[in-house]
Amino acid sequence: MKKLAYIFIIVLSMTAFNSCREKTTGEKVEDAVESAADDTGDAIEDAADDIEDAVD
Repeated sequence: MKKLAYIFIIVLSMTAFNSCREKTTGEKVEDAVESAADDTGDAIEDAADDIEDAVD
């Protein structure tokens, strides 16, 4: 039972250390591209909704 507790503590601490690190330039670029893609998709959906409303 102690081994299981130790393993859990180690895994939890490794997760905490990984989440605190700085983002690399590549990760920042990837986030920006994903954000732009999401914004573009939202704009297309809004335009489609506006066109549908105009047709009705």
